[in-house]
This record gives sequence, C-alpha cells and structure tokens, in this order.
Amino acid sequence: MMIDLRLKTLLAVAASALALSACGSSEVASPGEGDFGNQPTTPTNPTNPNPGTGQAAADCPTGLANVGTVANGTLRNCQLPQQVTGNLTLSVRAGTIYSISGAVNVGVDRGIDPASTTGSQGILTIDPGVRVFASSGGDALIINRGSQIYAEGTATNPIIFTSRQNVEGQTTESSQGQWGGIIMAGRAPQANCQLTAPVTCTGTVEGGQAVFYGGATATDNSGRFRYVQIKYSGFEVSVGNELQGLTLAGVGSGTTIDHVQVYNSSDDGIEIFGGNANLKYIVINGADDDGLDTDTGWRGGAQFGIVTQRAPNSTSRSAGFEFSAAPTTTAYASRYLAQPKIANWTLVGRSSPIDAHTVMHFDTGTQPTLLNIVSTSVAGSTAGCFDIADVDTQTSFDGNAQPSLRSIYMSCSIAYRPANAARSTAVFTNARNTNVTANGTSTLTAPSGTSITNQNLAFINGANETAVTAIDPKPIYSFFDSVTYIGAVRNSADTWWQGWTCGLTAGATC
Repeated sequence: MMIDLRLKTLLAVAASALALSACGSSEVASPGEGDFGNQPTTPTNPTNPNPGTGQAAADCPTGLANVGTVANGTLRNCQLPQQVTGNLTLSVRAGTIYSISGAVNVGVDRGIDPASTTGSQGILTIDPGVRVFASSGGDALIINRGSQIYAEGTATNPIIFTSRQNVEGQTTESSQGQWGGIIMAGRAPQANCQLTAPVTCTGTVEGGQAVFYGGATATDNSGRFRYVQIKYSGFEVSVGNELQGLTLAGVGSGTTIDHVQVYNSSDDGIEIFGGNANLKYIVINGADDDGLDTDTGWRGGAQFGIVTQRAPNSTSRSAGFEFSAAPTTTAYASRYLAQPKIANWTLVGRSSPIDAHTVMHFDTGTQPTLLNIVSTSVAGSTAGCFDIADVDTQTSFDGNAQPSLRSIYMSCSIAYRPANAARSTAVFTNARNTNVTANGTSTLTAPSGTSITNQNLAFINGANETAVTAIDPKPIYSFFDSVTYIGAVRNSADTWWQGWTCGLTAGATC
C-alpha cells in the first residue's frame, strides 16, 4: 500500500558505537583486517529452525554481545551492535545464533553524492547457513545509503532471518508479524526527486525508521543479497505505516538481489520505493497484504517470481502485485513515472474480507511492461485478476512505447475488478497486447502433493499455461533471461525454487 513519505530526524548515533573490523567481500570499499575465526560452515536444513549440536557455544565473536542462550539453552545468542561501522562478518559457528535488537544500522547515511565524506560506511557480510533472529516489531536491520550488505547463501545452505518464536519452536503456518524486517537504502532516483535536481530531494521510508533514500546514481551498489529467507516479519507501526519483509528504497542496479523468499509477512512481502534494482528468483508466500508492492517510481526489472497469498481469514486485501508511483501535482507529461518490467511470474490470489480486490493492481503513475505472466486465484475467490485503478495509469499504458502486455494468462472467477472493469478491459484488449486471455482455465499443478491449507498452493504450469505462446523477454530488457514459456515454473522438472525455500510443499515447515 502506498503511503505519504514522511521526513524524520536521523537516529542519533551513540558515541560508543563500535568500529568493527572483519573480512568483508572482496568488493567492499574498505576491507578490514582479520576476521572472526572463519569457522567451517556446517550445512543447515532450511526446514528445521533449530538444528545445531545441542551445546551452546561458551562465548561470542569479538564485537558481538553475549546475551545468554536460546532454544532451551542449546544456542548462544550473539547480538549485533546497534551501529555497524567498518566491517563485520557473521560466520557459521557451532552452538551459535545471531540476533538483532531494536534498529541495527549498517553505516550512517552518507547522503546523495557517492563522493560524500559525511556519515560512516558499514559493510555487513553474512556467510551461508547463518541464522539471525529478532524478537519484536521494533527490531529491524537497516543498510543505509553508502553502506553495503553481502548476504550470500547457497541453494542448499540459505541465510535465514527469522523470529525468536521460530527459533524456540513456537510458530505455526499462521504466525506472522513477530519482528520488523530488512531495509536496504541507496542513491538511485525516485519519483519524489525531480531528475533535473535530484541533489535537493531525499525521501524517508515507511516503518517508523529514519532511513533516507534516493539520489541520481541509477547504478548504485548496496551489495549482494542471495539465497535468503525472511520469515514471520512485517509490523504495523501505525495505520498505513508498516515494515515489510524486505524494503528496497532507492536501491540501484549495481545491487545483486536473487533467490529471496519472504514467508508470512504481516504486511507486504517486498516493497520497492523507487530506484533501479533488478530481482530474480523471488518467492513470496503468505503475505498478509501485497506480495510485491512498488512506490515512488521503481524503474527496474524482476524475473521468475512466485506469489501465493494467505488464506481468506486474512485481515488485508492482499494483492499479488500493487504498483504505483507517489501522487504529485506535477503535470503528467513531466512526471517521473514508475516503469516496472516484470517477466515470468505466477500469482495465486485469495479472497479477502476487506474488498473484492485483484491479483494485479495498478495505481497512480505506473507504466508497466508485463511479459509471460500467470495470474489466477483459488476457486470461488472474489478477487479479480486485473485492475487499472485510475485514468492516470490508463494513460501510462496508452503512452507506453514498449510492449505493455505480452503473453498474459489470467484465470479468475472475475476477470476485472468491477469498479474499474471498463478501464481495465480497454487496457487489456489494446491492439499492442498479444497472446493474452482473461478467461482461461488454470491447470497449475501442486508440488509434491500440496493442499490448500494456507500458503501451499499450486504454482507449476499445467497444460493450459504450457499452451500459451511465450515472448522472449531479453530483447525488451537485457537483465532478463531468454525463455520459451510463461509463468515462474515451467514444469515439475523446473526446480529453481527447491532447497533454499520453505513452506511450499505439503508437510514442509518453516
């Protein structure tokens, strides 16, 4: 859900903030000396929140606070400092788990200019298999402008961010909102910053944190974020002001983001505020609000994504996509429009007690390119497949020089949200749009016998999806891979989502 941006006072940095030194990525701006021991990595089972040896480590690595044990005394709780400057590495360590308490800031905002010497740089490196937990809605990991995170798991050994309740074995498939989330901020453009004078404009993200973002560096690099699970996160600070599972604010295209799962966020799975970040291989299951939500002029791309929404006892409207740019009084012709480019996503929607919402919802100032999309909802759902919310976005579609809709397969009881059916029909049936259907019957199949209990929904292409002619997305956006199929998962042999995710198959726990 888009909200008004609010300027807030920067968080004061304690005078005792630690300058931590450890080995960071080879690409960091100021690699430190030494590390925390480089203990051998022991693979973890992503479906088991508490593997381990049953014996808590005696102490914590240098620079982290020993705050006792968790999981019935089997894991040493090593807490990150509130302020990370310099370089800090979290490595797998026998009998050890890491935690965040309150707002953990990596670096101090360094401003819009990449040459700026203001603030302080922080580099956080997280090794494969590391687990980090948090305990309350005010707990958040924040990567500030000019700083970086290198969280790189593997397909068999993902990095896991979760809640204390999960570590203690107290979560169920309905658990959500047990801690804040992760915020990554960068210097890429956003809609509230006019391109003619970006140095005069800075925004702050929602969620009660004074995190500044935006600038003029489209290729800004906030690090690498790969093979990561974010579980049971999201927190409503106030009405319309929430922390998501993952927030990307002004993040540039130099940042690597792929193989990321957000599970059971109490708000959006991923929300993108402006920037030019590109994403690949994304799984969002169980979000209580939107799966992928965009605001303030995102101009990046996302390919290969699965969104399966929460069960209908949800208290939110829960769309698969909700795309918008910030409202503005600036004349339409001179506005900085959102230009999201989306290829090969499968969205499975649900009914909601809030309103008859849609699986794909397009709001103000959005000029999207949608390629090879499957949009469906469970039987009996009151959610439509497609919604153009206002004339502003209809104009964006009509004025889009690139293909706006290609190879879209929709299968919902209601094709278009009734309130905007005429506008949505006009856009969907535009002559520039080919290989699109609004009344197909989905034959998506379920992985490993999943049942419709909560987040476990069918998302693998069936015969009807396979029969749709796909478009090659790579000539349209170079970040995309060439494909010959629509949807996120071609068939049962397409297993990119397996191994590093949880909660997608029957009996699999998170």
